[in-house]
Amino acid sequence: MIKKVRYYIFLKDVLLLTLAAFGGPQAHFAMMLDVLVKKRGYLEEKDLIELTALCQFLPGPTSTQTLTAIGFKVGGPNLAYLTLLIWITPAFLIMTFAGIFISTLEEYNISMEFARFIKPMAVGIVAYSGYIIIKKVVTTKIAVVLMILAAMASYLVRTPFVFPIILLIGGCITAFDYKRHEKEEKEGIRIQWSNFILWAGVLIGAALLGASINWLGIRIFENFYRIGSLIFGGGQVLVPFMYTEFVEFKEYLTSEEFLSGFALAQAVPGPVFSFASYVGSISMKEYGMFGQLMGGFMAALGIFLPGTFLIFFVIRFWEELKKFRIVKASLDGVNAASSGMILAAAVLLFQPLMGDYLNYFIMIGTFALMMTKKVPTPYLIIGGLLLGIIL
Repeated sequence: MIKKVRYYIFLKDVLLLTLAAFGGPQAHFAMMLDVLVKKRGYLEEKDLIELTALCQFLPGPTSTQTLTAIGFKVGGPNLAYLTLLIWITPAFLIMTFAGIFISTLEEYNISMEFARFIKPMAVGIVAYSGYIIIKKVVTTKIAVVLMILAAMASYLVRTPFVFPIILLIGGCITAFDYKRHEKEEKEGIRIQWSNFILWAGVLIGAALLGASINWLGIRIFENFYRIGSLIFGGGQVLVPFMYTEFVEFKEYLTSEEFLSGFALAQAVPGPVFSFASYVGSISMKEYGMFGQLMGGFMAALGIFLPGTFLIFFVIRFWEELKKFRIVKASLDGVNAASSGMILAAAVLLFQPLMGDYLNYFIMIGTFALMMTKKVPTPYLIIGGLLLGIIL
């Protein structure tokens, strides 16, 4: 009975977190530290720091994986899955209905000029995210070179298949520089392969289903599951993957729709990866409201499942894995390449808005305000929407 009450309290805390968690992984970490460590004592501070580090080593949404891993430590797999469900549901619903709302406006030829200011603001947010990541991870000459080359490749090669190749090459190059990391004593690693097999099985199965079944919902699930299996560095790295795949390559939505949705996602609490639900919803606008609901659901399922499977797989042998220098070294290259991809994304996103000096002003102003940290991002977006409605 005590355990059930404790689990109930834990899940209530998760719900309160997701309703107040603005600002991305860094802000989410601070809230988890305050609520789950200091107030409730579900785990020690060092445990939270190590879990966050582990999730940064894995592809997928960092905050979501960290919170899911905490649920796993507190109550095992069942509580972890409930934690995941509660954490992502509010943002998933908001962004899915945002997609339906935007589609409805377009269907009835209602002007979207009220959103004109948040489009350049979204570009400013992406540029600022790139700046923050560069400050943290681009600290060596080889990282600078990898960042520049990754930016050029991302910009020039307009296919979603280039991104995993860029990340792989970046990781392989810096893996050779493993000696600059301190050596640690290691014991043997015992691996339970069940969750890895589950992750790989769904990846292969979704690809086969997507190729054989002519329903867009399955293809959306497969697309996002593949993307969720390749994203290192959090929600901002998601942008170049999604823009190239769904706007330029498959043309499921327009650049304007993409920018409006991304900006709205910054004003929604919870995981940044919920933006996938908006893209899934817009992509299935030809299927009506129910189809859009399914599109949002399939996108959310696809983007969040891979990271969940992988955190369940790795958490059991993380203590030993993190001691291998080659693992740390390869992540240096992955992060540097991710930084370049974000820079290219900022340029690609801004191209449709070029020619209007007001857009330049708004983009630079958004970047500057975020640099000073005087105005939280949700307030910026809400202010941009209100200004658009008034004017």
